[in-house]
Amino acid sequence: MRRWNGWGDDTQDYPLPEGAARFLEEALGSGTPPVDAALEDVLATVPSSRLLPHPLIVTDAETRLRHARGQSFPDWVALRSGRAGPLPDGVAFPTTGEEVRDLLRYARETGARVIPYGGGTSVVGHINPPGGNAPVLTLSLARMNRLESLEEASGLARFGAGVTGPDLEAQLRARGFTLGHYPQSFEFSTLGGWIATRSTGQQSLGYGRIERLFSGGVVETPTGTLILPDFPASAAGPDLREIVLGSEGRLGVITQASVRASRLPQVEAFHGVFLPDWERGREAVRAIAGAGLPLSMLRLSTPGETVTTLALAGHDRLIGALERMLALRGVKDEKCMLIIGVTGREKVARAALRETLGLCKEHGGVHVGQTFGKQWHKSRFRTPYLRNTLWERGYGVDTLETAAPWERVPALVAAIENALRSALADIDERVHVFTHLSHVYPHGSSVYTTYIFRLAADPEENLHRWRTLKGRASEAIVAGGGTISHQHGVGVDHAPYLAAEKGALGLEAIRALCACFDPDGLLNPGKLVE
Repeated sequence: MRRWNGWGDDTQDYPLPEGAARFLEEALGSGTPPVDAALEDVLATVPSSRLLPHPLIVTDAETRLRHARGQSFPDWVALRSGRAGPLPDGVAFPTTGEEVRDLLRYARETGARVIPYGGGTSVVGHINPPGGNAPVLTLSLARMNRLESLEEASGLARFGAGVTGPDLEAQLRARGFTLGHYPQSFEFSTLGGWIATRSTGQQSLGYGRIERLFSGGVVETPTGTLILPDFPASAAGPDLREIVLGSEGRLGVITQASVRASRLPQVEAFHGVFLPDWERGREAVRAIAGAGLPLSMLRLSTPGETVTTLALAGHDRLIGALERMLALRGVKDEKCMLIIGVTGREKVARAALRETLGLCKEHGGVHVGQTFGKQWHKSRFRTPYLRNTLWERGYGVDTLETAAPWERVPALVAAIENALRSALADIDERVHVFTHLSHVYPHGSSVYTTYIFRLAADPEENLHRWRTLKGRASEAIVAGGGTISHQHGVGVDHAPYLAAEKGALGLEAIRALCACFDPDGLLNPGKLVE
């Protein structure tokens, strides 16, 4: 069963090697495991539903609790401390567009607020119920999850928007296709959620971000049904897909989505290269991205993340042998690990890898084969489970991400990391920070930073520490000319910084769109914009 107060399936875990545990203790000090609330105790605090009866709405306490929060750090603190905060008054599981329209009519007639719900994996507060007197209905798309059609000549596949990543890929692969969209939340996140938050998959360099993959669909809004036809391209005015992408549940409920699938590749492999230092690693990746080579992924770790990754891997003897070999090649303490994904037709993939390794060699890179690439690929959806393990040892973990033109990337990485490392200095707490470039473009790159800090016994103190860290880093992002979100969306956590990117007129335009499709403000209030 899925965990109610953490990440993932409760039968899965991520053991921490003893060497990794020592590494964290040296970096941060010993952690003190927090005391988490029991599920039955939290369920006893769930208030009665304020919703009028409806045949599609479930109002039992556990269903409501399990749909009340996402996966942000504040969400974890709320659930694990037993202070869940506002809960939905009910959860509906429609199976058709007609049922979604009926539920929206019900909400309008009863004054309920509606939260569209995909996989519940948001890390910025997208699905959290607002406080206030109005009842809240969470509308789960979980039962709208089938492949409805596949046009093999064009690769257009239409799904119910509640399909999760694994189910989407399984249904496509049975027909010889793939979407190739693999966010880290792939195990539980949904197609509709990817569209609503402008998601990016780990192999976006080859397959594209969700905006390239999203072809059309159906959105049920309080004022009517918005149909987005499928065209390879169109010059018929503004592209209405663009107002649905990143709309975060404010305009309507995405019920169906067509995506541009690809034939399954002949080969897919992930190779590891170690570059001598951060500057040469960055320049190598920039050169590869600018060359337009048909790769599916380039993922470059800073020296700090490289050290952390090797420590978390365990296998001390193997890592020691690797480091001795790299040192003989001039790649020592400042080394940066690069994972290269090659996907496609065999001859093309082989040629792309050869050219890529040649560019790496020009910048001092050492190719170490597929061992590290295979390990990354094997564990890429297991990594979030490490959050559970670290919490139980007394450490909090969070991530943040941005993107900027290449010229700004070095200073931006330094500013974010410095802001995080010093954020808790006034209480004499250290923060372990590390970064990688996870999605690269010819003209710039994303920046993905992880930070780990010790938990306090008091949940409010943990929230204070997180707010301080998140605030300092967000200010550094805005000051450094980065986007406040490259792939996580806005929700509530990023909303205070949105004006710096959109401007006053841009925010008014977004509000006007919300008013057009949802004049009574029923849908996901408080998210994206007020």
